[in-house]
Amino acid sequence: MNVEKRSIDFIPEGERFGKPGSLFYIWFGANMNITTIASGVLPVVMGLNLFWSALAIILGSLLGAIFMASHSAQGPKLGIPQMIQSRAQFGVIGAVLPLLFVMLIYLGFFVSNTLLAAQALSAVSPLGNASNIWLIGALCFVVALYGYRLIHRLQKLLSMLSLLVFLAATVLALTLPIPAGQWLPHGFVLSKFLVAVSIAVTWQLSYAPYVADYSRYLPTATPMARVFWFSYAGTVVGGAWMMILGAVLSVAIPGFSDNVGGHVVELFGGGTLLLFAFIVYGQVSINVFNLYGAFMSTVTVIEPFSRLRVTPKVRGVFMLVISLVATGLCTVGQADFIGFFLNFIFFMSYFLIPWTAINLVDYYCLRKGVYRLADIFDMNGIYGRVNWIACGCFVGAIVLEVPFMNTTLYVGPVATALDGVDLAWVVGLLVPALGYYGLMRRAGHDKHRNTKPLLPN
Repeated sequence: MNVEKRSIDFIPEGERFGKPGSLFYIWFGANMNITTIASGVLPVVMGLNLFWSALAIILGSLLGAIFMASHSAQGPKLGIPQMIQSRAQFGVIGAVLPLLFVMLIYLGFFVSNTLLAAQALSAVSPLGNASNIWLIGALCFVVALYGYRLIHRLQKLLSMLSLLVFLAATVLALTLPIPAGQWLPHGFVLSKFLVAVSIAVTWQLSYAPYVADYSRYLPTATPMARVFWFSYAGTVVGGAWMMILGAVLSVAIPGFSDNVGGHVVELFGGGTLLLFAFIVYGQVSINVFNLYGAFMSTVTVIEPFSRLRVTPKVRGVFMLVISLVATGLCTVGQADFIGFFLNFIFFMSYFLIPWTAINLVDYYCLRKGVYRLADIFDMNGIYGRVNWIACGCFVGAIVLEVPFMNTTLYVGPVATALDGVDLAWVVGLLVPALGYYGLMRRAGHDKHRNTKPLLPN
């Protein structure tokens, strides 16, 4: 199998393939892993019972997936990666600003996924934890190197295997003894419930920076509605199911968060090698998304300053360096994984939500999906080097979020006054959306929305 030859460039029609139904398998399979299960532990850790945890997870998944699938729907029409499309909003150089935060998100997820996989592998591997981490990092590098087609094939296989394994795990989990009152609607705490909803929303939004990377290969004529709904259904069903399973297991099994993968395997009555291999395979598969996205982001950052030709050799070097850095960072958070993971989720939401607001307002409200794609790759094009309106709205929204934040590391004055209710995500959504739309219209930057798209050479 050949290494994928495309990187951040436009996908010509002759290289398009596939059907939108494949996106269901992509995003259903992407959620079928123990990291999603671990995220479902967080509402319980914060003090919600199973009833309110499950309700928050479902509401958050339904809401967050709207934004995620709206990004996915952009892929076939534009034919370029999601984050390079951000140049149309932030400018060719200005897009580096949100890209830097997105790269941190990729690395954070790589750390989380690898630590969970290493925990699980420790039960059957003769190697130490550090060696297991590096082994998993090497596997991720090899799979990520072969790009888009292999990722698609792995995700479809993973979806089918995951359906069987996690159906059985769910049945077994429901037979476990659950403390009385866990499924009753009492003990409601608004601040904790809203934080739990925010966690589920953020989980779905975490796919937004690279979701279009996997729909851009579909034929241009693919209906946007089908792309949206297949992406939406796959990520909602997979994500909500796994998170609720994690919440149930965290209540039923003492110390579940100490070794999520190991405890999932124990549900089946013993640590069979095949089950451990399946758990690790799922973590490697989702880490491929992170490495692939980090590679795309790195090339997008470098490309305006250097006419970089992404050959298979160059791709391999980039992937290797990113893999080494990401695997090395796995020493972070080992002592308290849940604490690390919870703060990482909060961190993501404060930066992802303002970016997604600006991107979606620009695509659906200002430009109406019409872009001069050649200018996205040209610093002297109509989108310019830096769009100070987008950059200002992005940074301003993050600053305005600070008083509303409620995390384990910092609680803002507004959140304190509201008895812990975290409304930072509302600020991060509304302020940049309204500010960007109003300022761009006033500056006349929506005038190109009716021009004919100009494709890159």
